[in-house]
Amino acid sequence: MEKETTIFGIRAVIEAVKSGESIDKVFLQKGLRGELYHELEQLLRKEGINCSYVPIEKLNRLTKMNHQGAVAQIAPIDFYDLEGLVMNVLESGKTAMFLLLDQLSDVRNFGAIVRTAECTGVSGIIVQKKGGAPVNGDAIKTSAGALFKVPICKVDHIKDAVFYLQASGINVIAATEKTNDTIYDVSFKEPCAIIMGSEGKGINPSVLKVVNAKAKLPLLGEIESLNVSVACGAFLYEAVRQRR
Repeated sequence: MEKETTIFGIRAVIEAVKSGESIDKVFLQKGLRGELYHELEQLLRKEGINCSYVPIEKLNRLTKMNHQGAVAQIAPIDFYDLEGLVMNVLESGKTAMFLLLDQLSDVRNFGAIVRTAECTGVSGIIVQKKGGAPVNGDAIKTSAGALFKVPICKVDHIKDAVFYLQASGINVIAATEKTNDTIYDVSFKEPCAIIMGSEGKGINPSVLKVVNAKAKLPLLGEIESLNVSVACGAFLYEAVRQRR
């Protein structure tokens, strides 16, 4: 069942953060001042919670209640612990296939990717706490409910997740045009994790340096790139094809 996804009011948001509520993103009014507002800003920075400064009109669209310049979106799902999830998948005997999303920011792309991930048997999706698409009602709708079926992990840094997966015997494959190898040259048969980059910047260069392999999609037309959710689908179904 989907949980209530909005908390409004500076004090209410502070208490939600302190109580360990799974907050996905906080919207703060631009230019606001005050001791309580400053306390909230410091708390969000300390906890690494995704925060955006927006005009008051944006907050008024999010809620008709007295928001006092702060609205928080609560994730409608429970997030998984990365180490526990990886251990459970490896112990299950199934060939692991994880998906890492490096600061992918569009909520509809995120939802579409989760839907495809569920259809292709992805073991879990790993996202970064800051900078990624919000896990909200729009994401659930676009995923056709798959967000309730695919384990989602939030980590401080994607690179740390890469190192942990590699230490667990999982090959990490980056989807990037910065290689001569296509998806047909790379093996997805072994336990693996596929990294998809953000819509504008792709995969962080520091992450690309530590992956096990890189692969790209052959593009035969004049347009130089695909929508990230479409590209992700091609990667996942090539993995399915190889494993059949």
